Amino acid sequence: MSRAPTPPAEVDILIPTFNRPAALAVTLTSVMAQTVRALRVVIADQSDEPVWQQSGELRAIVNVLQAQGREVELHGPRPRRGLAEQRQFLLDQAKAPYALFLDDDVILEPDLVARMLAALQDARCGFVGSAVHGLSFKDDERPHQQTVTWWEGPVQPEAIAPGGPQWARHHLHSAANLHHLQQRLSAPWPHSRGPSRLYKVAWIGGCVLFDTARLRAAGGFDFWEALPAAHCGEDVLAQLRVMARDGGCGLFPSGAYHQELPTTVPDRQCDAPWALQATLP
Repeated sequence: MSRAPTPPAEVDILIPTFNRPAALAVTLTSVMAQTVRALRVVIADQSDEPVWQQSGELRAIVNVLQAQGREVELHGPRPRRGLAEQRQFLLDQAKAPYALFLDDDVILEPDLVARMLAALQDARCGFVGSAVHGLSFKDDERPHQQTVTWWEGPVQPEAIAPGGPQWARHHLHSAANLHHLQQRLSAPWPHSRGPSRLYKVAWIGGCVLFDTARLRAAGGFDFWEALPAAHCGEDVLAQLRVMARDGGCGLFPSGAYHQELPTTVPDRQCDAPWALQATLP
């Protein structure tokens, strides 16, 4: 009997990676457990040697994803032209109506993609992000950084400038601030946490679901050629451009956890939203 064709993916999970085979294997294991079935995974690798040749664990989880009927594309190693170019390459591969940009060191709760997708479809905005928890800071309470502003009505476009009045919102995503806020306002996972809520953000790192068409309409990461290869903040700049056109928000409770590994971008002198601030709407 012939196997039924795999339905088109509803969400493309786009992962840039660099010399992190073990972390990537952990991330993909959490992708494997997602309740949304129609997922496609695209990996852009800039490692010194192909990342999937460095780890039997990584090859194993790729095999599991494929056995589930989930398509996995492995590209690379690719030339190192910076993260913005790497993300633009991933966006160019996207086919699904929704694109989840996922860092290679993030762990997802099993229902997270489903919750993000439902929130984005309901909000009809440019993106919904799930900020990552840094649980090594679980005993470091910072109440002064835990201010949250909820979206009480429809998510609206916002023009946010680096250093502007709304920029301080990003402190909520530092350390374990969001985790501590969730502990106060909702029951801990896996117990019922009530309905998801959306809140206002400056930007979100690590796990952001975009409406693919709206990200492309805002230019995606087409600014990559204006940056040196060593840069950071490219994801922030893309989000600011999408927010100005179509709005964006954070998902509460979050369901993403940072593996808290050393950065693979040690040279952070060129911060894209500041370097290219004049190009923002």
